[in-house]
Amino acid sequence: MSQESKSVLHRAIGASAIGNAVEWFDYGVYAYLATYIAVSLFPGNGEGSSVVYVLLGFAVSFLIRPIGGMIWGPLGDRIGRKRVLAMTIILMAGSTMVVGLIPSYEVIGIAAPILLYLLRMLQGLSAGGEYGGAATFMAEYAPDRKRGFYGSFLEVGTLAGFTLGNLTALLLVNVLDESSMHSWGWRIPFLIAGPLGLIGMYLRSRVEDTPVFREVERNDATEETVGVYRDLVTKYLRPVLTLFGLVIALNVVNYSLLSYTPTYLGTTLGMAESDALLVPLIGQIAMLLTLPFLGALSDRVGRRPMWLFSCAALMIMVIPIYKLIGTSLTGAIVGFAILGLLYAPQLATISATFPAMFPTIVRFAGVAIGYNVATSLFGGTAPVINQTLIEATGDQLIPAYYMFGACLIGLIAAYFLIETKGVSLRGTQVPGTPEAIEEQRELGEFTEASQSVPVK
Repeated sequence: MSQESKSVLHRAIGASAIGNAVEWFDYGVYAYLATYIAVSLFPGNGEGSSVVYVLLGFAVSFLIRPIGGMIWGPLGDRIGRKRVLAMTIILMAGSTMVVGLIPSYEVIGIAAPILLYLLRMLQGLSAGGEYGGAATFMAEYAPDRKRGFYGSFLEVGTLAGFTLGNLTALLLVNVLDESSMHSWGWRIPFLIAGPLGLIGMYLRSRVEDTPVFREVERNDATEETVGVYRDLVTKYLRPVLTLFGLVIALNVVNYSLLSYTPTYLGTTLGMAESDALLVPLIGQIAMLLTLPFLGALSDRVGRRPMWLFSCAALMIMVIPIYKLIGTSLTGAIVGFAILGLLYAPQLATISATFPAMFPTIVRFAGVAIGYNVATSLFGGTAPVINQTLIEATGDQLIPAYYMFGACLIGLIAAYFLIETKGVSLRGTQVPGTPEAIEEQRELGEFTEASQSVPVK
C-alpha cells in the first residue's frame, strides 16, 4: 500500500470513528448522569421512579432508530455513504447539545421531560444511520486482509466516546458540589457534543466516498428504496436474521454492562457515586487497549470463531461474575473488567463482520435496518428492563440472566455466520458465498483466502 493510500485510509478511519465517538459519548453521559437528569427535568426529586423515566428516555432514542435506519440506509446506498454520514453527525451532535439547554422541570413543568424525549428521538433518528454508515464506510475502505484490524478502530471510537463521557462525569462529580451538579454541572457534557460534531463534520468532508461504492455507482447498480426493503426479506433473509441474532447478544451485553452499570451499582448495590463511575472506567480502558489486537486476531482466525468464543464464555461466566461484583468495590472492578474482556471479541469485530454480510448494493441499508431493529428492541431497552425487573423481583442477578439469554441467541446466530475474513466486498453477491467467489474470479480479485471460506 502506497503512502498516499495509507493516508487516505487513516483519514477514513478517523472520519468514521469520530461520529461513533460522539454517539457513544452522548449515551455514556446520559446513562452516567441519569440521577441528575431525573432531579432536574422530571418530577419526583430523583426517586427510583423518576430514574426509570430517565432510562425510558434512553430507550426512546433506540425505539426510533429503526425508522432512522429505514431512511438513511437506502439513501446511503443511493447517494453515497459520505453524504449521509455528514448529515447524521450534525443532527446527532446538535440534538445532544440541546439536551444541555433544556430548562428545568421547576421552570417549564411537563415540557421539560417532553423536550428531552423529543430530542432523544431526534438523536435516535440520526443514530439510525450513523453506525451502519460508519461501519460500511470503514469496511469498504479497509484492505480485505486487514479489515478486522482497521475495523476495530471504529469500536475504539465507541469506547473512547464512552470513556470520555465517563471521565467527564467523574470529574464533574468530584469537582462540583451537589447543588452545582444538580443546577448546571450535569449540562456541561451535553454541550461538549456540539464542538465534537463540528470536528467530525470537518474530518468527513476531507474524505472521498468509498472506492467500492464509487465502482457500483459508476455501474448504476444501486437499487430503488422499495426494492431494497423487498430484497432484504427475500434475497437476503439469512444474513438479516443472522445479523439480528448477533446484535441481540452484542447490545444486551453492551448496554447492560457499559451503560447500565453505574446506575446498577448505585441504586441496586448502594455503591458511592464516584466509585460507581470508577468501576466501568477501568474496565473500558482495558477493553479499549485490547480491541486492535483482537481485530487483528480475527484477520487470522476469522470472525466466526471470535463470536462463538465470546458468547460461550459469557454464558459460562456471567452469573458467577455478577455475584463477585456484588461483594465489594474490588470485586466490582475485577468482575467488570473480566466481563468486558470476554465481550471485547464481539465488539472488536462487528465493523468487519456486519457490513461483509451484505452485497454493496444493499450493504448500508442491510446493516442500518437489521442492526437498528435489533438494537431498538434489545439494546437501548436493556437498562430500563433490568432496573424494572430488579425493582419488581428484588433479584440483583437480573442483568446476568438477561445477558445469558442474549448470548445463547448470539451463539446460535454465530453458528450460521458465513466466514468472510480476507474476502473482497466488491460485487453484487453476498460475500463469502460460492456466487460471490465466482464473481470475484470475474473481477480478478479471487484469492486463496476466498476459496477457503467455509459456507455453512
